[in-house]
Amino acid sequence: MAIDPICGMEVDEKTALSVEHEGKTYYFCSPGCRDKFLAEKGLAKPASAEEKEKPEGEGQLEKASIQITGMHCASCAVAIEDSLNKVEGVSKATVNFATEKAYVEYDPTKATPQKLEEAIKGTGYGVLKEEAQTLNLKVIGMDNPHCLGTVEAALKQVKGIISRQLYLNEKARITFDSSITTKEIIKKAIKDAGYTPVEETTVDREKEARRREIRSLRIRFFVSLVFAVPLLYFAMGHHVGLPIPHISDGYMALLQLLLTTPIVAAGYQFYTVGIRSVVRNRSASMDTLVALGTGTAYLYSLAVSILIWTSNASYGMNDLYYEVGGLLIVFILLGRMLEALAKGRTSESIRKLLELQPKTALVIRDNREQEIPVEEVMVGDIAIVKPGGRIPVDGKVIEGSSSVDQSLLTGESVPVEKNTGDEVIGGTMNQSGWLKFKAMRVGADTALAQIVRLVEEAQGSKAPVQRLADRVSAYFVPAVLAIGVIAFFAWYLSGSELSFALTAFIAVIIIACPCALGLATPTAVIVGTGKGAENGILIRDAATLERACRIDAIVFDKTGTLTRGKPVVTDVIPVSNPQTSDEILKLAAAAERRSEHHLSEAIVSKASEKNIAVPEIEGFTAIPGKGIEARYNNTTVMVGNRKLFADKGIAIAAVEERISRLEAEGKTVVLVGLSGKIIGLIAIADTPKDYAIETVAWLKRQGKQVIMLTGDNRRAAESIARSLGIEHVLAEVLPEDKANEIKRLQDEGKKVAMVGDGVNDAPALVQADVGIASGSGTDIAIESGGIVLVKDDLRDVARTLELSCYTMRKIKQNLFWAFFYNTVGIPIAAGVLYPFFGFLLNPIIAGAAMAFSSVSVVSNSLLMRRYRINHIIEAGR
Repeated sequence: MAIDPICGMEVDEKTALSVEHEGKTYYFCSPGCRDKFLAEKGLAKPASAEEKEKPEGEGQLEKASIQITGMHCASCAVAIEDSLNKVEGVSKATVNFATEKAYVEYDPTKATPQKLEEAIKGTGYGVLKEEAQTLNLKVIGMDNPHCLGTVEAALKQVKGIISRQLYLNEKARITFDSSITTKEIIKKAIKDAGYTPVEETTVDREKEARRREIRSLRIRFFVSLVFAVPLLYFAMGHHVGLPIPHISDGYMALLQLLLTTPIVAAGYQFYTVGIRSVVRNRSASMDTLVALGTGTAYLYSLAVSILIWTSNASYGMNDLYYEVGGLLIVFILLGRMLEALAKGRTSESIRKLLELQPKTALVIRDNREQEIPVEEVMVGDIAIVKPGGRIPVDGKVIEGSSSVDQSLLTGESVPVEKNTGDEVIGGTMNQSGWLKFKAMRVGADTALAQIVRLVEEAQGSKAPVQRLADRVSAYFVPAVLAIGVIAFFAWYLSGSELSFALTAFIAVIIIACPCALGLATPTAVIVGTGKGAENGILIRDAATLERACRIDAIVFDKTGTLTRGKPVVTDVIPVSNPQTSDEILKLAAAAERRSEHHLSEAIVSKASEKNIAVPEIEGFTAIPGKGIEARYNNTTVMVGNRKLFADKGIAIAAVEERISRLEAEGKTVVLVGLSGKIIGLIAIADTPKDYAIETVAWLKRQGKQVIMLTGDNRRAAESIARSLGIEHVLAEVLPEDKANEIKRLQDEGKKVAMVGDGVNDAPALVQADVGIASGSGTDIAIESGGIVLVKDDLRDVARTLELSCYTMRKIKQNLFWAFFYNTVGIPIAAGVLYPFFGFLLNPIIAGAAMAFSSVSVVSNSLLMRRYRINHIIEAGR
């Protein structure tokens, strides 16, 4: 195995992409990491890298996400990860314990989904498959026994249907094997029979699987609790003065055995999974520790019971440990149940996004409105959304106007006005008006689908900080077993009783908890990336999230990022008495109306804004690089720069000082002339975006160096930078040189973030340690940005850095408590305090501590859901 120098992930040298540089071979998990390395080193993409990426006969890498069942600790995830990485054709495999998913990149010509599933099953874990799916339909017209029989007959002809339940209220519930048939085939069979099937809301399979897991744990916990209460009473009641029936030791041993056995049965999974881990994988897991600890207590007590029943006077009630094994299982089942509940809440943001997708759409087909399943909407369809309805897919408004609530998708708190020509996003809520729009993106191409996919991939990725926890988890269980055995023999050989040594052994292996280590990072990443998605901040992976917190220099592209990218008229200055500013603007707009120059629009828009009637001109001549000439009322109107007026011999010395002053302010000055003399000046500038000044000020308060990057001339660039409070300016930089400027800053030892538009600034975004594509709107598929900001709001840059650092603080808190708990707990359990204070940890207390350690880590991550991401700039922090 090797380490990817860009993202820090472990990669298999046999399947990874590689680059030879300065006599050393570097290995990469993906083309993106390799290309970033090449950019950093100033290297071209070599042929060898191309060949490694796609050898002869080898296909493009594909991604698979597999839901796993039966994982109970971080060492389980490590075991599955190792097994998947050994499959031929697998480029990279990561297993997320918190989401219970495996994310695999593989070559489909060498590996298949079936081989990946077999590798997982071979380690002793299950795969949650979608083969058996349930289709809930409203069958319009199926409201009598005859129609029901007709639909029944039609469905009998479809192969792959496992069961069908048809009801006279037009409802149908059909379970089918997705490897044999599809929803579309089933619905087509119903349509061919003369009925209209409309798909209704179905339960999310992962949510349903989580619900089943919680229900199973709840039942097993309460069953074990029913037997644990009397067990605790009979085993420990006499220690606290409770009245205990006077029965012989033999009957008491039998009673405790009968009460403990159902508890052990309720915790059967600890034994099946724990033993299977050792037998199949030759590695111990958390379940192995639980099985060994509780099994030792149970079997030892059973052996003592047999000796008591055979009248061996050396043993009595004080030698029984049934309550230790039984109560340990109760506490651990309770901890698992609470952990499952908490883990389910960590991914609520994804479920919220999924719930935004409406199930049906109202489209116009065959000149009439039809309600169809959203899956059947095609690009080019004309759809209608009524007030209060959700927009089904991405599109462009062709008729109507309304305000649309996009808050759950983009984080915008205020509804956005939509009119003809505006884009609408699938999943957003139409509030007041009626909209007719043309479908532009459907299915997996919609912004909502891309956001869900991006967030899921981010939540399944691993942060570099997690590597330490993963390595510890890999050796954790064997090390704990070794410590437990050493503690047992150390106490037993030093003269302590067997029961004392056994207590230390059980306490050590029960208190140890690799789960807390395994959950520390992924739970915080899941909540953090989900919180970002709720507010229009899309973070591609955990490594980017971690790097964003270490940024010390932020480079902003000027045009379109810090400024609006749309010139506006700021000043209209008459330089001769007869003409007013409005008359000058009227003449300039009349001349410029036929021009295609980018400054022309600013002049014409300003005249329109002031309701100035712009007259028609009689003649028009564009003079490239200088300006325009036009005829109006038998006079010549000239609008242009100094060169135009110099060519015409018109003196401008009297206004040169004013022109220079305006240019020093970063403005472009347009001269207006009439009948051979200058009559006025029009100043045009690109204005800063809303909150640009506040964002820059916040970043500087946090100790970040803020830099503006632009191709503009230095005088104009420095003027705009001063107005924004930016001291560092990189001006007159060609687009192709932007990445080199980022690299130069990195060579100075800075961790650099680049904020740009994601398209024109793509090389610079890739070169930066963190690329932030700002204001991408519905174009979520920008590959160059490690972070994509959906809204065109500069405050989101500050919010991104704050969210990153907040998430990293939570990860560090989780890791600290996980390491602290195990570092302190295991020695105490081994009896290190006994020689000094006479204290030996009771295994039951150890079990309770272990059960709640992982719950505490997940709960700490869940506190992140209360974090208000929008308060940062407003509060002036």
